[in-house]
Amino acid sequence: MNTSKKIIIAVSIITFLVVVIIAGRMILNNVIQKKINETKPTEVVALEVKKTEFYEKIETFGTAIANQSFSIRIKKTELISSLEFDKNLMVQKNQLIAQLKNEKIIAPFSGRLGIREITPGILGGEDSIIATLDDIENIKLDIKVPESYSSILKRNLKIKATSESLNETFFGNLDVISSRVDPTTRSILVQAKIKNNNYKIIPGMLINIEIIFNEKESIGVPEESIIQQGTRTVVYKVIEDKTVSLTEVKTGIRNFGKVEILSGLTAGDKIVTEGVSKIRDKAQIKLISK
Repeated sequence: MNTSKKIIIAVSIITFLVVVIIAGRMILNNVIQKKINETKPTEVVALEVKKTEFYEKIETFGTAIANQSFSIRIKKTELISSLEFDKNLMVQKNQLIAQLKNEKIIAPFSGRLGIREITPGILGGEDSIIATLDDIENIKLDIKVPESYSSILKRNLKIKATSESLNETFFGNLDVISSRVDPTTRSILVQAKIKNNNYKIIPGMLINIEIIFNEKESIGVPEESIIQQGTRTVVYKVIEDKTVSLTEVKTGIRNFGKVEILSGLTAGDKIVTEGVSKIRDKAQIKLISK
């Protein structure tokens, strides 16, 4: 057998083997797909993608200060009558606080009346009454913010305030921003004003602060729907309520269990939120209610 015939036979055999392999793989894929189609769909919970509010925040703390304060010092020998200073009474503007022999003490604004604790012998001791009137309908908060946030700070940024001792959230805005950085603490002093609901915050309290910035409305999905595959971030997108498609997404801010989606999904898409670990790409699914 000459060389040319040998080459023709070898090529024919190789071609035959390639055809057999390709045909075999096609048959195998068809069998696998048939098995997949025959498999009972996996029950999952899905959610329609919607836009939601996202923001970034600076977490810090501040000290509560009365919106206005008025100090009262009365010699007991001059006092004829007065309100009860130790009852933490709320008084109204122009209300009579104390009647002295030679004058009246009138409230210059509405607020809470209180007595200062004074050690005997200081500022008149037992011979004097030292009291304060604090306007606490609105509270000022002195806050120190790291200088790295200097470009973000501006008036009217929203404030969320909480206290370890109060089960309530208070809201307000940044009002004053210092023009200097403290060289010792490398921080900027800012002052916020918050509405003091039911006068629960008292001057001197330590308050936990969140300064809200970069507010925006974006597409958001639950954190549990996000899958990390190496450097890729993916979700299972529902196709015609029957199958899923593994879809790569780009994420942004995280707030309250929601993840901002910058690309990869659009409003109205449906994604799997529960049952993520039980499915794979192109799997058959059955949507159920939570």
